[in-house]
This record gives sequence, structure tokens and C-alpha cells, in this order.
Amino acid sequence: MTAVIFALWQTPVVIPLKILVVYLHELSHGAAAIMTGGDIEQLNVSPHQGGFALTRGGSRFVILSAGYVGSLVIGMVLLVLALRSTADRIVMAVLGTVTLLATVLYMRDAFTIAFGAVTGAAMLACAKWLSLAVNDMVLRVIGLSSMIYVPYDIFDDTIRRSTLRSDAFMLAEEFGGTTIMWGATWLVISLLVIVVALRFALGQHSNIDFRAKGPLTRG
Repeated sequence: MTAVIFALWQTPVVIPLKILVVYLHELSHGAAAIMTGGDIEQLNVSPHQGGFALTRGGSRFVILSAGYVGSLVIGMVLLVLALRSTADRIVMAVLGTVTLLATVLYMRDAFTIAFGAVTGAAMLACAKWLSLAVNDMVLRVIGLSSMIYVPYDIFDDTIRRSTLRSDAFMLAEEFGGTTIMWGATWLVISLLVIVVALRFALGQHSNIDFRAKGPLTRG
């Protein structure tokens, strides 16, 4: 699945998936603001796979750090739940409901509203009418895409293009250090989290663990 996602990453096929990952990134900024006593003013995504979150109050350090780390955690949780539970329809319904609520409450421009409304409705429809196996596969794709995109995005935004006004650039401006230092820190954290998540998700009780089904035989 990882190989397929990477193979298609530069094609138009996965543009909606890329925008969804950006949405999870911006939603993480917003969630961090709320959890630290602030508010979300606006969430935005663009057809060019960019976005921003306007927040008021809260912990600036946590909010700036939450974009990459938060979307990584969301991806990890979705993948683990897909691989180690049968609650796929419930998870999909919750994700769709959160997306629709975020659309109503925080999205302002036409493209972001359309994306949030269509995506949230599609998730609810998937949860209600499609099979458990389909919901499981969709959650795997979303979770894995969010996880593997984070280290790539961190490297591209904060190390390869360290002069870009990224989350790490603003963190260095406001709290010291350098863009590359913060980016490298997030990169190491993200790789460690991915390793731990995959080791847990693909463990003995995973729903794709062939060891639990006995040895393979040729028929």
C-alpha cells in the first residue's frame, strides 16, 4: 500500500488525498488551540495542497508544534484502529461528523467549504452503506498516507527549504533555535512514532496477521 501511494503521489489521482492530509494538519493546529484555551477563527485548504489555520489565544508553542505531530498522531490512530479493531464504520462516521462540524464552524472560503462538505458527507455515506472491508481499507489509506506524508513534508518544508515561512520557521522566530533544529526534532519524533505505530498495528492481533491463520499451503 505504501508503494502504491508513493507511486501515485505525483499524479492527479491522489490530489484529494493530499488535500485531506493538509486538512488533518490544519485541524491539528486548531485542536491544539482549543485544548490550550484558545479558539479557531478559520480553517483553510486550497486545491494546490496548501492551507492555514487562524487561531486566537492558547499556547503558541503547542499550536505551532501540533500541525505535523497532530496529523501524524491522527494518521497513526486511524491506521491502528483499522488494523486492530472492527469499529471501522464507527470511526469513519466520527471522522465524517468532525469534518462536517469543522466545515460549518470554521471554514469560510468556497473551496474549503465544498471540500469539507463533500468529504464529510462521503465519509458518512461510506460508514452507512459500504461494507466493513471497504471502510477498513479507506481508513488504512487515510491513516497511512497521513503518517508517511509527515516526515516527507517536514524534511521538505523545514530542512530542504529552511527559509520557507513554515511552522518551524515561526517557532524559531518566537522561541529561539533554528528552523532546521525544530524540523530535525520533529523528523526524529515522527520516524520514532511511525516505527512504534507499525510495530503495534502489525502485531499478533492485527487483522492482516497471517500467523494467526496458520501456515500457508499450496492448493
